[in-house]
Amino acid sequence: MPARQPIMPDALTPPPFDYATAFSRNIGWIGVDEQTLLRAKRVAIAGLGGVGGFHLLALARLGIGKFSLADFDRFDLPNFNRQVGAALSTVGRPKLDTLVETAKDINPEIDVRRFPDGVSAENLREFLADVDLYVDGLDFFAVQARRDTFHACAQLGIPAVTAAPLGMGVALLNFLPGKMTFEEYFRLEGRSEGEQLVRFLVGLSPAMLQRGYLVDRSRVNLAEHRGPSTVMACHLCAGVAATEAAKILLKRGEVLAAPWGLQFDAYRGKLKRTWRPGGNRNPIQRLAIVVASRQLGMNDAAAALPRTDNSNLGTIAQILDLARWAPSGDNTQPWRFEIVSDDHVVVHGFDTRHHCVYDIDGRPSQISIGALLENIAIAASTHGLSAHINLVPNCPEERPRFDVRFFAASGLAPNPLAAAITRRCVQRRPMKTTPLLPEVKEALERAVGDGYTIVWFEGWRSRLRIARLLFRSARLRLIMPEAYLVHRDIIQWGARFSEDRVPDQALGLDPLTLRLMRPVMARWERVEFFNKYLGGTLLPRIQLDLIPGIACAAHFVILAPVAPASIEDFAAAGRAMQRFWLTATSLRLHVQPEMTPLIFAGYARSRRAFSRVSGALEDADRVRVELEALAQEERLTRAVFMGRIGAGPAPKARSLRRPLSGLVLARSEVDEAPGRASSERLTVAARGDRPMAAR
Repeated sequence: MPARQPIMPDALTPPPFDYATAFSRNIGWIGVDEQTLLRAKRVAIAGLGGVGGFHLLALARLGIGKFSLADFDRFDLPNFNRQVGAALSTVGRPKLDTLVETAKDINPEIDVRRFPDGVSAENLREFLADVDLYVDGLDFFAVQARRDTFHACAQLGIPAVTAAPLGMGVALLNFLPGKMTFEEYFRLEGRSEGEQLVRFLVGLSPAMLQRGYLVDRSRVNLAEHRGPSTVMACHLCAGVAATEAAKILLKRGEVLAAPWGLQFDAYRGKLKRTWRPGGNRNPIQRLAIVVASRQLGMNDAAAALPRTDNSNLGTIAQILDLARWAPSGDNTQPWRFEIVSDDHVVVHGFDTRHHCVYDIDGRPSQISIGALLENIAIAASTHGLSAHINLVPNCPEERPRFDVRFFAASGLAPNPLAAAITRRCVQRRPMKTTPLLPEVKEALERAVGDGYTIVWFEGWRSRLRIARLLFRSARLRLIMPEAYLVHRDIIQWGARFSEDRVPDQALGLDPLTLRLMRPVMARWERVEFFNKYLGGTLLPRIQLDLIPGIACAAHFVILAPVAPASIEDFAAAGRAMQRFWLTATSLRLHVQPEMTPLIFAGYARSRRAFSRVSGALEDADRVRVELEALAQEERLTRAVFMGRIGAGPAPKARSLRRPLSGLVLARSEVDEAPGRASSERLTVAARGDRPMAAR
C-alpha cells in the first residue's frame, strides 16, 4: 500500500481572524480586561522608518486596535540595515503603505488613519485627534517637525514617548501631561539647527553610553544629516516603547517622566537611570553640550547654518535656492534671477566698478557670476537636468545677462560637489601648515578643468614671501579712503552670520581689536588719525595677512589658458574657481581668497590711477613687480584667482546669503524687453553689495 501522506493545511486559506485567540499569549502579563482596553486605544506614530516601523508592529502585536500613522518617504537601499519594511520587493514603495499592510496582516481589524504627507503644523490637530498616546518615530534630524509634534501633544494633554536608537542601545524619555515638556527639557528655542541637534542628542542620552565604541567618527556628521545606525537598537527601541505604552495606557507600573530618563546599551551591557533637573539647563548638561559640540564640530559655521526645507518649491526654484550660495567678495551677490518658465531662467548680473575700488573693470564680479553659473549646473544635475548657459548678446558690460535653459538628461548622475555648495566658506584665520598630499593637489588640478593650471607656493620660504607681499599690499588697502568706504559698508558688527554683509566675527581679528576697530571705522578722519599717529594698520595686517599667510598649507594662483579679456572668459574662470573651491571643501580643506594683490597689479599694469592717496600707483606697481617675480610676468597676465589653502578647524562665523525670495525679480522689476532688468532697480536691489574682492 502506498505510504499515507500527511494532511497539510491549505496555505492559501488562512484561518479566520479572532482577536482574543491572536493575542491570547499576552494574557498573564496582560489581564483579559486590559487586553480589551488596549484594543480600544489609539496610538499615533509619526515616521515609519528606522524605529517607527518596529514601533508599529510591536504595538500591533500588543493588540493596540487603532493607529494614526504619518510618513511621506519611500524605501530605498540605504534603509536595508535597520528598517523592518525594507526589502528588494519594497524598494520605491511608500513606507506608510508597506507597514500598514504588514500591520493589517497581523490584525486585519485595526483602524488606521493615514497621513501620507507626514506631519506638519497644518495637520497636527487632525493627526492627534482622539489619540491616547504618541510614540515618536521621526528621523533624528527632523528637528522642527519633532518640536511641533511634542508641543501639540503637551497642549492636548497627550502622553508622548521617545525611544531613540543610539549605537546598539536605546535611550528613553517620556513626556507626560502636567510634567516637564519637551521644550522645557531640551531648551531648543532660538538655537541654530546644529545646536538643536547637539542639544537633542545630549538630552536624550545624558549617560552617553554609546560613545565609547564608535569606531569611525567620520561617519557622524550632524551638519550633513549623516550618522550610523544598527538594527539591534531599533529592536530594543520597539520593546522599550511598547512596554512604556502598555504602562501608560493601562495606568499601571512606574512610568518615568522627564527629567528622568533611561538608557540601556546592549553592547556595553549597561543600564543607566538618568536624572537631569532643569533638563539641558542643568550645569552638567550645559558642560556636556559644550564638549559634544566640540567633538562633533558643531561650533563650525557650516554646521550652524540654518537649514531650510525647500521641498515645497518647484524644481527651478530648488536649483536656484542651492545655487545662490556661490561666493562673492564681501558678500556682494551680484546676481538676480528672472524665472521665465519651468525650464528657463535669465541670470541678471551687475558689477560695482563705479563705487568699489576692488571691482576693477567689473572682472571680480564677473568671476562671482561664473561661480554662480557653475553652482546652477551642479544643482541642476541633482534633478537629472543639464543646464545650457549662454551669454545674452549685446547686453551692457556692466549688466551681463546669462540665458539658462534646462533639459532632461537621461542617465545624468548628480554631481557629488553639490553636497559642498552650502558648506563652502572663507577661512580667514590660521590653518595647519601640513603639506597637501600629491593626490589632493592632483584632484584640485583636475577640478579646474582643461586648459586651466595651478601654480603652487609651498614650503616655509614660499609661504613667507607671499605673507610679506600680502602684508605690504594690505597697508595700501588700509590707507585708501576709497577702500575705507567699502570696508565701512560691508561689515556687520556684533554678528556671527550676515545675509548681505560680512559679520565682524568672520574677519579673523581678535575680540579686543574688533572692539577698538568699531568706533574707529565710524569716520574716515578717525581712521586717518589712527593710521598716522598710532600705527593703526599694523595690528590688522599682522592678524589678517602676515600670520594667516604663513599659517597655511600653500598659496595658489589659478591660471586661465590665455589672458582673459571678455565677460565669457571671466565667467568661465569663475566656474573653474568654484570647482576648485568645492573640491577643496569636499576634501575637508579651507580656502581664503587673496585677490587684492592681483587687483592692485592690474591697476599698475594699465597705469590707471585708482586712489587720491599720493604714491598709491607706485605702491601698486611694487606689488606687481613682486608678484611677477613669484609667478612670472606671462603667468600673471593669465591669473584669475589667488588664495591660500589648508586643513584645520572650520570657521565659526561666516556670511550667509539673501533668501531666494529677495533674489528673484518680480515682473514689475523686469523691463519691457524680455529678460532685461532695469539698471536702477538692480542698483536699488543691490544696495550695500560689494564685489568679489575677498581680502
